[in-house]
Amino acid sequence: MTDTVISSATKELKIGHEQPFVIIGERINPTGRKILAEEMKNGDYSRVESDALAQVAAGAKMLDVNAGIPLADEPGILAQAIQLVQSITDVPLSIDSSIVAALEAGLEVYQGKPLLNSVTGEDERLEAVLPLVKKYNCAVVAISNDEAGISENPDDRFDVAKKIIERAADHGIHYSDIVVDPLVMPVGAVNSAGRQVLHLVRRLREELKVNTTCGASNFSFGIPNRKGMDGHFLSMAIGAGMTCAITNPLHEEVMQGVMSADVVMGHDNNCAKWLKKYRQPIDENASAGGARVNRRRRRA
Repeated sequence: MTDTVISSATKELKIGHEQPFVIIGERINPTGRKILAEEMKNGDYSRVESDALAQVAAGAKMLDVNAGIPLADEPGILAQAIQLVQSITDVPLSIDSSIVAALEAGLEVYQGKPLLNSVTGEDERLEAVLPLVKKYNCAVVAISNDEAGISENPDDRFDVAKKIIERAADHGIHYSDIVVDPLVMPVGAVNSAGRQVLHLVRRLREELKVNTTCGASNFSFGIPNRKGMDGHFLSMAIGAGMTCAITNPLHEEVMQGVMSADVVMGHDNNCAKWLKKYRQPIDENASAGGARVNRRRRRA
């Protein structure tokens, strides 16, 4: 099966159907975070630093870095944030922006092979982003919408993904460097959102052989107990073939869903990671007390 290989300056990471699921930490994103947005706009990256370190400690194998702040120098801020994060951690990064100039600014300073987030099926976007992917030899997230918007028919979204892969091939970009985002809709608004994504992920894996990702928290938007819902959604998406997702590794329910799915899929050899995290330590005092009781019973 296909592996998408990305890297930092010192660490290589494989995203693939025979690999453990890759959590891409979502926290370095000022959207909806007014304090973080204001800090980044003013050149204060202390919260970016703490968010980066906390997510890696919690189990993120990649970090998404976004600097989408209205009326700010997004290219400059994104480049500075990437340089900071790369100076304090060795995990690969996803460079995230809707502005092409910001994507290129991030690529210019990045050390290694990043994941570029993102390109869509719109012709103008394809012709602006794919040359950057080729020039900087990076991987790219392909979001399966085009000029017609987001179709509720998953087969239409499959066709958009196929178009992006074919257009990328015209630029000399191999499909192993394309990670498709099938677009997760809020289940509170679209009752069939879960079935749509699972159907599409299976087709993308089996027919196009590509890796897939998503913004996992989109699924639970607007409903209660979002963390629990996201964890269960991800475990089912992994079973269908999804190989990475942008999510919050600080949410225990999400981590349990992902880690248990890795066990089920055979991607956690001998359950080693699960046991390391969840096995209860042996109480030596209790064990010693039990041994004394057993010896008394044997003497009796």
